[in-house]
Order: sequence, then structure tokens, then C-alpha cells
Amino acid sequence: MVHGQGGFKFQNWARTYGSSPELYFQPTSVEEIKEVLDLARQRSKRVKVVGGGHSPSDIACTDDFMVQMGKMNKILKVDEEKKQVMVEAGILLSDLNVELSKYGLALPNLGAVSEVAAAGVIGTGTHNTGIKHGILPTQVVALTLLTASGEILECSESINVEIFQAARLHLGCLGVVLTITFQCVPEFYLLETTFPSTLQEVLDNLDSHLRRSEYFRFLWFPHSENVSVIYQDHTNKPPSSSANWFWDYAAGYYLLEFLLWISTFLPGLVCWINRFFFWLLFKGKVEHVDLSYKIFNYECRFRQHVQDWAIPIEKTKEALLELKAVLENNPKVVAHYPVEVRFARGDDILLSPCFQRDSCYMNIIMYRPYGKDVPRLDYWLAYESVMKKAGGRPHWAKAHTCTRKDFEKMYPGFRKFCTMREELDPTGMFLNAYLEKVFY
Repeated sequence: MVHGQGGFKFQNWARTYGSSPELYFQPTSVEEIKEVLDLARQRSKRVKVVGGGHSPSDIACTDDFMVQMGKMNKILKVDEEKKQVMVEAGILLSDLNVELSKYGLALPNLGAVSEVAAAGVIGTGTHNTGIKHGILPTQVVALTLLTASGEILECSESINVEIFQAARLHLGCLGVVLTITFQCVPEFYLLETTFPSTLQEVLDNLDSHLRRSEYFRFLWFPHSENVSVIYQDHTNKPPSSSANWFWDYAAGYYLLEFLLWISTFLPGLVCWINRFFFWLLFKGKVEHVDLSYKIFNYECRFRQHVQDWAIPIEKTKEALLELKAVLENNPKVVAHYPVEVRFARGDDILLSPCFQRDSCYMNIIMYRPYGKDVPRLDYWLAYESVMKKAGGRPHWAKAHTCTRKDFEKMYPGFRKFCTMREELDPTGMFLNAYLEKVFY
């Protein structure tokens, strides 16, 4: 019989959300997960499955049973001919990247962080950038799902097709994802080129930038015109590093955290901090070559609050200029750098923020220097207002104020997903407070 741990306290990476599950499980097999579900049925408890705990929201929180999948982290099969890999759901992408490299393979795109579990990455719709690339769930070609009744479903583009269309972005509410098969590509190197520009230049020439670089994104420094443009493209150049401890950590981490802490007493400093750090760290051109996953991944620095919405790509300029105007017209509202702007191809996954449209993701951030909370509500609500006006959809892993009424308007396939969820989990075993706001 599988044993659960009492007295466990869960906190997400940013320590912005947490919960105290009644029992905490770390199963090592499918049979043990089935035992947890049997116990949950007997005691009328809900079950929340978690991976790396990186989501900056309460999507992973529960007061009932928590199942952490970290011990189910094996690579089950590598098909070198098809360039596909089948993995257990709990494997961290940081481990998968290293193992794939041994086979000369890589995932075609990755988010900023790889200390995240495979099932969580797809379940929340993790993305990076590149208008020719979809969000990470689009790289999934098959998965297996253990439902609330104990049935195991094989899902792919040819088996249980409709469930597959939903389960690639599952929110943890359709069942327990057991295995995932990813489509890979041959291992590749990327040349990252970072150079300064202005917001007006980037927005006026957006199509040109999107054509010029496969993985194009840019960072806007609020309260200024400053932009750092980042191109990432395939290269045959040998690895070369621009890393410098002094600039990356002494300045880019420790000095920044200290100055942002000072700004909690003098909020007007934020405008100057944003401009100062652009001048200090981003005013020159920098090149960096390495394996793809080492370029895609970067440190999130210290604890933070974030929001990230996807809007139709044609609304990028309008929405960003409106956000800029909001900050200019409300001097008491301050915004930390950067506003990160990325792009993704449209897809057919029911709850994908990119469902049926090419999209621009606009990520905003407020750091928590030394763990201190900073006033952000006015900025958050102003940003959400701009995003909703532009037809936006929030990132599922991140905090937002949307309800079922909002999602029914945002997603053409939302009701279809709801019907499927109710069929697969009629008693709501896999719901929690976050998901109740989504579905009720």
C-alpha cells in the first residue's frame, strides 16, 4: 500500500503561493498512483498532481491529496529513426535535455526554465518564442492518461483524437498524465545576438524582425523607449560564451535586487533603475553560441510575480503602446523591467492561448527583492485591461482574474473541453480552488 506523508507544506518556486495537503505522495509506479486514486475515492478527497512547482499561481495547490511525480522520471523509449522520445511524466526537462543530447537529439523549442516536469510543461501551455514554432504542447505526438475511474487511455493524432486535442494542455484536470512522447529534431547550436533598439523601431518593423530571426523576442524597459532585441538562430559556429560573473551576478542580480529593495521605499526610483540597467547591461551588442537548450534557458533571478497573456499577433503594436501610455498617464504606477515580448504559431489545442491564431505573448514582471512584496495591483489591473481589450488569453500557469464567463468568450473550444472533463472526471477528483474558478 502506498504511503502518504502528513504535515507537508507545498510552496511554488517564487514562494507566492502555497498549501498544506492532508497527504503528500511520491509514487514510483502506475500501480501506486492507482492506489492513491482508490484511497481518494474511499475518503472523498481530491487529488492534485504536481511536478517542479514552478507555476507562479495556485494551480498546483490543494488541501487534500498531493501527488508529486518526481520519482517517475525515466526515459522509456528513444526512436532515433522517427526522432521521438517517450518519457515518464515526472521527468524534468533539464534532465531530458542532457539525455537527448547523448542521442544527438533536441527539443525544437523550450521555455526559459527547464527545472520543470514534462507533464506540467504541457499541462500549463509553456511557450517560448518563434513564429514558426508552436507552444511546447505542440511538440507532443502521444500521451497516456490515467482517468479518475482507473482506466488508462492511449491518446495521439490517431487514437482518442478528441481527448488528445484536449489533453495536450490538460490543466491537471483530465486525469494523471503517465507518459508523453515528444517529437524531437537533430541536436543543434544557436547563435544568440542581443542588441539595443527603441520601442518605436521594433514595433514599426515587427514583420521584418520576425522574418529575420527564427526565435525573435524583445525586452522593453518600461518608463523609457529602450528595447533589447534578441535574435536566436541556427549556427555552425563553435561555442562561445559572453557570460561574465561581475555583470551577470554582481550587477545583474545583487545590485539590481538591492536597488529594487530601496525602491520599495522610494517608488519613483524604478524609472531610473530601468534606464540605468539598460545602460549598464544592454546598450552594446553581445553574441553567444551554445547548444540550443543552453541558449533557450536563462535564470529567472530572484523571486517574482508575473503575468503573461497571448494576444492576436496583429494587436502587438497597439497593445504595447497602450500599456506604455497607461504608465505615462499614471506616474504613481511603476513597472519593473523587462516587459518580455515573444511570439508563437497558432494551433488546434482546445485550451491553447494560441488556439486558431498566431499570437504575441506579453509578459510583465514585478520582482520581490529579498522576498519583499511590492505594490503591483494597479499595474496588474491596467495590464489585464489592455490585454482583454486586445482579445487576449492568459497563460494558464500564471495568476489572472478571469472566470468561466471570460474563458467561454476567449476560447471557441472551451465548452467542448468542459464536456470532456466532466466525462473523464464526473466527481471533480482533479479539481482545486484554481480550477473551480475556471470551470464554475
